[in-house]
Amino acid sequence: MAGENPLKIKRIHHLEFLVGNARQAAYFYRKGFGFSQLAYRGLETGERGITSYALNQGKINLLLTTPLEAGNALHEHLRKHGDGVRDVALLVEDADKAFAEATKRGAEPAVEPHDDADEFGTVRRAAVHTYGDTIHSLISYNNYSGPFLPALPPPKFQATTRACCK
Repeated sequence: MAGENPLKIKRIHHLEFLVGNARQAAYFYRKGFGFSQLAYRGLETGERGITSYALNQGKINLLLTTPLEAGNALHEHLRKHGDGVRDVALLVEDADKAFAEATKRGAEPAVEPHDDADEFGTVRRAAVHTYGDTIHSLISYNNYSGPFLPALPPPKFQATTRACCK
């Protein structure tokens, strides 16, 4: 039916790219396309498994991620496919209801609904498999006021950070 929105999708939250070198890719998007860095996680923030840069320009949000350890699912995805989109994350009214509706309609579950939290609040998140090894994350905000998503703190070298995703 035209105009139907069974998952109550508000918009695309972000695209996550798996890349061989997130730092280099983030530099390229900042210098070449004028993106701003919203958040970062990696060795300097205590994260040992991946490095991620959250970038923004207008209504476009990108998450550039590099696995730091061989043998895990992200590393295998990157090895198999090379640099490319891993996740088309959708902002929805209610992640639980969107996940239930998507799986009812035949989507294969990738990540069961759960809460991600940090000092800025809580985000509800789930994911379903789409084509190949790509997923769609389903994200809904409860009371989150951080710059991007939990576990991605604002970069320490920027004096101010704007929230991207409300």
